[in-house]
Amino acid sequence: MPDYIKQEFPRSRIATIDIGEIGRHKHHISALVEIDVTESRLKLKELKRNSGDVSFTAWLIKVICQTISNNKEIAAFLKGKRHLYIFDRINVSFLVEKEIDGQKVPIPLVIENVAERTVESINKQILDSKNVVLTESDIVLQAKSSRIERLYYRLPSFIRRSFWRFLLKFPKVVYGKMGNVAITSVGMIRQINGWFIPISIHPVCFGIGSVIKKPVVVDDEIVVREIMNMTVLIDHDVVDGANMVRFINELIKNIEKGKFL
Repeated sequence: MPDYIKQEFPRSRIATIDIGEIGRHKHHISALVEIDVTESRLKLKELKRNSGDVSFTAWLIKVICQTISNNKEIAAFLKGKRHLYIFDRINVSFLVEKEIDGQKVPIPLVIENVAERTVESINKQILDSKNVVLTESDIVLQAKSSRIERLYYRLPSFIRRSFWRFLLKFPKVVYGKMGNVAITSVGMIRQINGWFIPISIHPVCFGIGSVIKKPVVVDDEIVVREIMNMTVLIDHDVVDGANMVRFINELIKNIEKGKFL
């Protein structure tokens, strides 16, 4: 008989599996891009000398959401086949890795009104979330789970997923609970030279990869630059291809120029 270890499966992972199943049926278009962040990271280092309360991740969240605020239809929810819900504020669901009962699991942190906030305040909320003590029945960081949400894990899978399908018919409720933008960053965990393609139920989702030094051509010369891999998922039911391309181009320019630093 082979040796093996039997572990309890974290209940908080159940919601992740359910969202993945529902997200597979969304009509997301995936864009895999490389972004030169050399100048931005130099600006960030200079800013850190004057204020230690900033991070590359917090700034990325800021610049992504500020760019979306100029293109709000990118983060719009489709209700039925006739109406779009375009919200004034950009609220982000950002995945934070937490340890629950000895196991590391991703838990969403909702960061509200990001476009109007400073990089310092975003960074502080992320840091504070790492000190929040959770139980396996908690679903969202810094938001107390209701009795109905705690009951969620006890339901059969077909009921849980029917709940998600039903919930997505009410954009205002979904926006209030989980925002209209999703961002996850595996680049914070370990350096990987590649892309990952997340699954999401949000209208727009960003998968932030690692920053890798690569040779690139600048002014007809080969130089070594710091390149970040990013995956962008955009709901094609909401936005057409031309607007996607314009948005992604604007986002890349803002990141490479180090805007809002």
